[in-house]
Amino acid sequence: MIVTLIGTGAMARGIATRALAGGHTVRLIGTDHRKAEDLADQLRAHATSGAAVHASDAIGVEDADVVVLALPYPAVVDVVADYGTALAGSVLVDVSNPVDLATLDTLTVPPGTSAAERIAAEAAPGAPVVKAFNTTFASTLLTGQVAGQALDVLIAGDAADAKMTVAELAASGGLRPLDVGPLRRARELEAFQLLHMAAQDRLGLNWSSAIKILS
Repeated sequence: MIVTLIGTGAMARGIATRALAGGHTVRLIGTDHRKAEDLADQLRAHATSGAAVHASDAIGVEDADVVVLALPYPAVVDVVADYGTALAGSVLVDVSNPVDLATLDTLTVPPGTSAAERIAAEAAPGAPVVKAFNTTFASTLLTGQVAGQALDVLIAGDAADAKMTVAELAASGGLRPLDVGPLRRARELEAFQLLHMAAQDRLGLNWSSAIKILS
């Protein structure tokens, strides 16, 4: 599939690495095109047979199967609104966590909503939003595992086919996708990751831990 990432930061690098491991075509869009080109050059060395990666501009979203919004909240809301109908036909993946980064003590969205739901409210018709990858740290996505176990990718969304597409993307990159319900479950996923982030210093985890569901 064609996977377009809007953003060129650590999460974009991590998810692009998994997409390339799965043999997909990756497009990178950033406000600094040179940075997108540099990241594409770095990732190209790790692409598996059949995979491809290159920098793109805004047109790179128009025929993408998946558009990963690898941007912080709330900037991502404005970006989705700006792209408008160009995103129609693509599955939008929100990876953001609306966390007060100065304190790691609270979410910045009001109770009873989530970043993902606010993004969905701005998305064009035909561009379903799926919450995924927000409970995985960027550094762990580079290898796709922690302590020898594949990362769990917790997925929430209202469109079953969109969630299946994201699950296929995750699985192809060596991850374990888990459907946790409708998009409103993003509220709990975002709160879960707030706890995960806040525990890093207290538990000495150094941002290398993972949330894993065992049965």
